[in-house]
Amino acid sequence: MTARRFDDLDVGERIDVGCHTPSRAEALEIARRWEPQPHHIDPEAAAQSSFGGLTLCSLHLFAICTRLFFDMENPLAVIAMLGKDELRLTAPARPERMLHYWTECLEKRPSRSRPDRGIVVLHDCLEDPDGTAVLRQKVTLLLAR
Repeated sequence: MTARRFDDLDVGERIDVGCHTPSRAEALEIARRWEPQPHHIDPEAAAQSSFGGLTLCSLHLFAICTRLFFDMENPLAVIAMLGKDELRLTAPARPERMLHYWTECLEKRPSRSRPDRGIVVLHDCLEDPDGTAVLRQKVTLLLAR
């Protein structure tokens, strides 16, 4: 499939990026290596924490978003990510609970210096099965035209 370019994307358009169900083993492996907080790696400590159980670490959530975006059925012709803004981790994400990732195009403008490119701002949301957002962010991307 050909990647969707800047001119193929409309402001207000919502894109279903994909879903992933992180396994407990995957959650523990990533957290033990990169963010070994007790509520990410120790089930007993996690149960006694304010989270009431194991939670995915933030790096794991970022990795899930990155992978799902890369594997998206109708990919965007991304040249580069220019930035992330307003990143919010709004609720705990749990192992073995499916996460759904969607994005909406908030803004777009042609590049002033490179007419073969355009800049888009997307609002990303990663939600649990109840529809509760666990991650929200704005991402600015440089797309091919």
